[in-house]
Amino acid sequence: MFSKSKINEPAKPSAEEKAPMTLSTPASTPSPNEFKASAPKPKPPASTLSADLHITGNIKTSGDINVEGSVDGDIRAHLLTIGESATIKGEVIADDVVINGRIIGRVRGLKVRLTATARVEGDIIHKTIAIESGAHFEGSVQRQDDPLNPNRQGKSGVSNPGAAPAKAE
Repeated sequence: MFSKSKINEPAKPSAEEKAPMTLSTPASTPSPNEFKASAPKPKPPASTLSADLHITGNIKTSGDINVEGSVDGDIRAHLLTIGESATIKGEVIADDVVINGRIIGRVRGLKVRLTATARVEGDIIHKTIAIESGAHFEGSVQRQDDPLNPNRQGKSGVSNPGAAPAKAE
């Protein structure tokens, strides 16, 4: 009897061989038409002004600041955290302001939070505010839709009568 030999038949591809083979080398570079997803850039850590640091002058950043020392001047930041041992003498402007220490001056923020250890002597202009029990506050509170812009008026359309007029520089 004759039997059919498998020697002359083409081999059937296995599951591994059915998948297309791709070769990549570490030195290969993607073509300009290829899309390469990149990981989002990590947010830099907040800058910290230590408790033994005393600054005279203004501070401005688009990042976050933790203040533990004292500042004689204005501060502008994205997130500003005033530590329990900190003292600020000047205007504070930030998207988010968390006050654990002392501020002598105006506070402007989209979100302003006075913790139980906060001591504020000055006006607070905010979009939202939270004042914990035990916080000490002397001044006025005014809600505005855009508290970060000192030239904007509140919802009522009346400008702040206690505010000094803006100076052109």
